[in-house]
Amino acid sequence: PEIYAGDFASPEQIIPAGGVRNDEGAALPWESCLTLNNRWGYCAADRDYKTSKTVIRALVECVSKNGNLLLNVGPDARGRFPDESLSILSEIGDWMERNHESIHGCGAADLPKPDWGRYTRKGSTVYAHVQERGVGPLWLEGIPGSRVERVTYLADRSEVRIGLPDWMPNRNPEQVFVNFPSSRLPDERDTVIEIRLKQAPTP
Repeated sequence: PEIYAGDFASPEQIIPAGGVRNDEGAALPWESCLTLNNRWGYCAADRDYKTSKTVIRALVECVSKNGNLLLNVGPDARGRFPDESLSILSEIGDWMERNHESIHGCGAADLPKPDWGRYTRKGSTVYAHVQERGVGPLWLEGIPGSRVERVTYLADRSEVRIGLPDWMPNRNPEQVFVNFPSSRLPDERDTVIEIRLKQAPTP
C-alpha cells in the first residue's frame, strides 16, 4: 500500500493475488471494496449485477487470504435498493445462514490452495470451500489423515464419506479423500466441508 494508507490496505474492485503485505513481507490488515454492479452510486442503466455465486466466492477468497470484503450497494434517490440487489443479497444471506461459521472469525488456513476451491480456518477447524466438483473422490490436499477427528457438511451437519475404495492402488492413509454422493455439488455456489482436527501433540 501507499505510504499515506498507514498500516492497512483497501484495494477497490480487485482481490489481491496473495493478500496484502508490507515491504518486509509481513501480512497487513486489508479489505477488498467491491460494487454489486459496476458503480458505487445508483445508476438505473447499470444492469450488470454480479451473481450471488460470484460474491460468495469473492468473500471466501478474501477470508482465505486474511482479508475482509466490503460490498457496496447503491440505493436510489428515495433510499430504496433495486429489486435485483435485494434478490442477490437474499441469496447471499441464505448461504451465510448455513455457512457463516466458515467466514466469521476465520482466516487463512496456511495450507496449499487446492484446485477445487479454497480453505479457511478457525483454530483447529478447517473449512474446505469446494467450488469445483471434478471427477472421482476429492483430495483434501494438506489435511493429514491421522489428525482428522470429524468431517461434516457445514450446511446441515450431515456426515461426509471419506476414504478411498480398497481396490485403488497406492493408498496413503495420510491422504484424505471425500466421496460425494453424486456428480453435482450439494451447493454449486460453494459447498463447505467442516474438518475438525485433533489437537497437535505438544513437543
